[in-house]
Amino acid sequence: AFFWLVSLLLASLIWFVSVHLSDREDAKLQYGLLVFGAAISVLLQETFRFAYFKLLKKADEGLAMISEDGRSPISLRQMAYVSGLSFGIISGVFSVINILADSIGPGIVGIHGDSPYYFITSAFLTMALVLLHTFWGVIFFDACEKRRYWCLALVVASHLLTSGLTFLNPWYEASLVPIFIITLCTGLWAFFTAGGSFRNILKCLSCKGGD
Repeated sequence: AFFWLVSLLLASLIWFVSVHLSDREDAKLQYGLLVFGAAISVLLQETFRFAYFKLLKKADEGLAMISEDGRSPISLRQMAYVSGLSFGIISGVFSVINILADSIGPGIVGIHGDSPYYFITSAFLTMALVLLHTFWGVIFFDACEKRRYWCLALVVASHLLTSGLTFLNPWYEASLVPIFIITLCTGLWAFFTAGGSFRNILKCLSCKGGD
């Protein structure tokens, strides 16, 4: 979570400086800088995810050295899951904190013709982002470990696409539906990356243990 916060701080600084060096009266330019800031934020998040992977690899080597059997007590998949979940939770907190502050009032959502589904769609979007960061963490760490650079590129591209789709709001149908499709596909990808299979799903549903 700390690594995600640092990436957000750097992205905010870049956006802040860009805005103050530009013409604030130019609405199109300011909107373009907002899109630019979102893209920079995504790239910095993925950069810090990679930095965290390298840090955990070093820590993993140290744990293996001091263990009795010469193996680390924590697997790479466990670290990937926890890392992704931490990124997702802190991302979700920052996504929803301002929305919760606005919900205190004054006023009523939709009274000026805005969508009355603002809060519920924001909640679903936050949920999708938390899940996506968890899935991205699993896929990203596995790709780094196995040097599958095309997987890394797909993670970054899907992150950029998801961030870009949020600019379609308040046209929620055009943003939420594709984002949840991306979430479902990424979740299946992360499931199989982590060693899952349809056979395991059937065993889970039938409450049967493995060998």
